[in-house]
Amino acid sequence: MDKRFFNIFNLTEDQAIALLKKPLAELEDQSERYVAASHLINFPTSRAINALIETIQDPNPELYHRIARRKAVESLGRLKAKEALPIIQACLADEDAYTVENAVWAIGEIGTEERSILAEIANLLDKPGQNYRLIIQTLAKFNYQPALAKIQSLTDSEDEPTASTAIATVARLTGDYSKIGRVVEFLQHSSVNARRACIQDLIDAKYYPALKDIAKCPVSIVFRLRGIRLLAEKGIAEGEINFTQVEPSLDQVIRDRPQDLEMVHEYDQKPSLEFLIRELYHTDFGRCYLASQTLLEEYPQEAPEALMETYQAEAYNDYGAHYHVIKLFGWLQYQPAKEIIIEALHNNQPQFQKSRAAAAIAIAHLGATETIPLLKNALTTSIFDLKYACLLALEQLGDYSSCQVATEDADLLIKTKANQIASINN
Repeated sequence: MDKRFFNIFNLTEDQAIALLKKPLAELEDQSERYVAASHLINFPTSRAINALIETIQDPNPELYHRIARRKAVESLGRLKAKEALPIIQACLADEDAYTVENAVWAIGEIGTEERSILAEIANLLDKPGQNYRLIIQTLAKFNYQPALAKIQSLTDSEDEPTASTAIATVARLTGDYSKIGRVVEFLQHSSVNARRACIQDLIDAKYYPALKDIAKCPVSIVFRLRGIRLLAEKGIAEGEINFTQVEPSLDQVIRDRPQDLEMVHEYDQKPSLEFLIRELYHTDFGRCYLASQTLLEEYPQEAPEALMETYQAEAYNDYGAHYHVIKLFGWLQYQPAKEIIIEALHNNQPQFQKSRAAAAIAIAHLGATETIPLLKNALTTSIFDLKYACLLALEQLGDYSSCQVATEDADLLIKTKANQIASINN
């Protein structure tokens, strides 16, 4: 689990517990109780767990307390607090749909063999206004066969993420994958939420033939890379696939070229340069990729200067646009951006991590052989996409021997790729 963002409030355990117990009217900011419930994830102690349980048991109907209760349920799930199961189970009947949702998720995290709890979760599929997708995922985690008929009834849901997980779960529970193609089709849905959701469903279903389809899906690299890595790790460990079958999709995702994606959006006329630059800030990365591709095809001469202007004005501080701009600098072989790209390679801020891999690829496109020591050094980090991107960059720059650094890497995919490149010299 990635815990980089958990400990951002700098509270001690005593301070967090005190905030949970403090009356709302006495708090400087009413959201402090939520903050405290969130922060206690850092303290897997009986005191923290008891304080979270007490928060849930407090029936105060005030909005800010309800929000804190929801977070307390989630935190108990993250702490895998088995002693809290009875309290969390009681939340399944809560009037607040978000509290119910968090309770279902927490039970999935903590684990249970009590069929009565699973039956109660399954019955929520008959209750309007619930998060059916999460309920189905949790039931699938426990391989709860008695829920099969209820899940089957949702395979035609108008809500695409719900239909997607229902189809994938039916396949998992029955072993019949004849309908899984419908989940693969969601990778090209116009809704970004549907595209992201079905990647998780394909992971859960262990549907290895979808690797190449996930690689082409126009969503953020974060979702595609996670899907390919998890499928690869499961499939290789179980002997279902090998690295040779994974490598093309993995390389494609790390390079992340827009021409390698199957776009779900299109323009009915040539957009202006200004419009395309603004699209790089869109939250739907499908639009960002289409804009990137169009900039490369329609404005190869004008784009570099426009990208530099938007970088200096906004993109330097917008992690989505930052990523796309760094990549474009590389594909456009824009040498004046070299220092910016090198700076991105070393950016340690968590939200800018994917830009580091983009920078490694961009450096290779610039042919910046003087940066080889920097790429080699980056191979010692713990960030998968950065290490893999550095391997691809070093290979592109013709320095195969530097990849030797990663030939004993703890990650099988990195290790295999590094050995493959390092062997080119031998």
